[in-house]
Amino acid sequence: MSKRVTWVSTLLFVALISVAPAYANTPLRVIASFSVLEELVKRIAGDAVSVNAIVPRGEDVHRWELTPPNVLALEETHIVFYNGLGLEPWIRHIEAMKRDQLTLVNVAERADYTPQMITTGQFQGEPNPHLWMDPEGAAAYIDVIASTLAEHLPDQADTFYKRAEEARHALQELSLAVKERLEGIPKTNRTLLTSEASFAYFARAFDFETESIWGVNSETQGSAEAMAAMSERIGSKRPPALFYESTAPCIHMDALARAHSLPLAGPLYVDSLSGEDGPAANYSAMLRHNAEVMHTALGGATAE
Repeated sequence: MSKRVTWVSTLLFVALISVAPAYANTPLRVIASFSVLEELVKRIAGDAVSVNAIVPRGEDVHRWELTPPNVLALEETHIVFYNGLGLEPWIRHIEAMKRDQLTLVNVAERADYTPQMITTGQFQGEPNPHLWMDPEGAAAYIDVIASTLAEHLPDQADTFYKRAEEARHALQELSLAVKERLEGIPKTNRTLLTSEASFAYFARAFDFETESIWGVNSETQGSAEAMAAMSERIGSKRPPALFYESTAPCIHMDALARAHSLPLAGPLYVDSLSGEDGPAANYSAMLRHNAEVMHTALGGATAE
């Protein structure tokens, strides 16, 4: 048995035998699987709820491995919000250590928002998990978050629902602002070529085409066959630029950009927010930053 399997088994055993008292008299503790979801939860939870993330900012949610601090934090957690649809392969370890006092909430599957299918790579034909890249998808997440918190803290339900309504309104305004920033990009330039197929929902919301080398970051990345297929698409489309994401290795897109003498633009943020002092410190800043990078790289109109 490998050391890795032994270590995971030990973590699960420790978690299962740990003392797990009822938390009725302690503040509600919530964990989100990654930083984007954490920020959406904090919008609704406010100061009354402790909210943290399993995957730190800057790390890839797809390829994360639970750490001992993660497991210790889960022992005192009441709710885990996770995206689902295969975004977090490691969630099975949390499911294995689940206690009666721990609620797991699969946000994407509970959201009132129809997923698209992945069109390339190892997971072709399965639901694309990146629903939050469309503000309407994020709004559907907000509804799930608010209803879940209201179930656990019914005396604060009105507050949660009021914040959810405010958040939905803010997301509508954000969507309009992003659309306005992208409007100047010519129709012939509205193609997003990226490493991961993470912009399908964004593309549908803001009238782009999008193609990628692989489907999700958790699969084999940058195979010779996939690189050749993307190179062929680049040759036929001749886009103004290629893009790379903050949590995916940029070597594949860089190699393609060099081969086709195209600029490489980014980073675009999808699976993680930036640091607090970075360009994508929260959800709104993330979409605005991405729109600005696209506007510049794809030939958006320049203000007079």
